[in-house]
Amino acid sequence: MAFDFRKRSDSKTNRQSVLQLLKAELQFVESGGYRRSERSPWRPPYVFEESPSCPNYSDRSRPHFCVDCWLMQFVAPDMREEQVPCRFVQLTPEGVTIDSLYRYGSTAETEDLLRDWLQQRIREIEAQLGENSDLPLAANS
Repeated sequence: MAFDFRKRSDSKTNRQSVLQLLKAELQFVESGGYRRSERSPWRPPYVFEESPSCPNYSDRSRPHFCVDCWLMQFVAPDMREEQVPCRFVQLTPEGVTIDSLYRYGSTAETEDLLRDWLQQRIREIEAQLGENSDLPLAANS
């Protein structure tokens, strides 16, 4: 699923912030961050929810609303009302989401698809920033 930032009304600074968050998430994946949960070592960590890029990462009381999360721009509009919307980030054109990987995918498959998705989003934003930094952002909604 290509994500075109050029139609969104946010600033270049937002694109750069999202780019840095995507890169941090990729670094977390590549460093094995999703291989073992510190909070619950008997199960793999929840993707995005147990990442330093989650606004609620270090606070179990979840004081931040998902609607305010930077990942919401990657969640299909019809899935934004879900209890944990980031589980519905579509990782492939075929519709594979974090949620579907929890049901049918292995930890290795999840990590591979997430890595690919992150790398693609990073390339897209870097290309857009390189094309014309004055273009407004676009959402897929």
